Amino acid sequence: MSKALNVLGEPLEPCSLKPLTGFYRDGTCFSDEHNPGYHAVCIYATEEFLAYSKKVGNDLSTPMPEYNFAGVKPGQSWCLSGPRFIQALRDGMAPKIFIHATHERMLELVDLEILKQYAIDL
Repeated sequence: MSKALNVLGEPLEPCSLKPLTGFYRDGTCFSDEHNPGYHAVCIYATEEFLAYSKKVGNDLSTPMPEYNFAGVKPGQSWCLSGPRFIQALRDGMAPKIFIHATHERMLELVDLEILKQYAIDL
């Protein structure tokens, strides 16, 4: 994974170690063919986005101790799935993202210029 790239063609930066995120729970939004949900976009979670996400059936904030998951809190980062990001875009609720920690695979789903509009680390 050392050659993993972000959407800018640079080395992929970590998204979050606390809570530990990523499809592979390695702290990055690395995505490959084994990750059909494209958990590739590193978001900045806000109270508003977490409430929206829960309302549309993707509850990221409720702790699930059985999975060693404390829940995402406002101000934390998380690897969101590509389809959920697109849904939020369509609903006018897309979260801000960390573009340097967003895996290049997101470019299969969303245009780079759109991702740049939501980036808080450019």
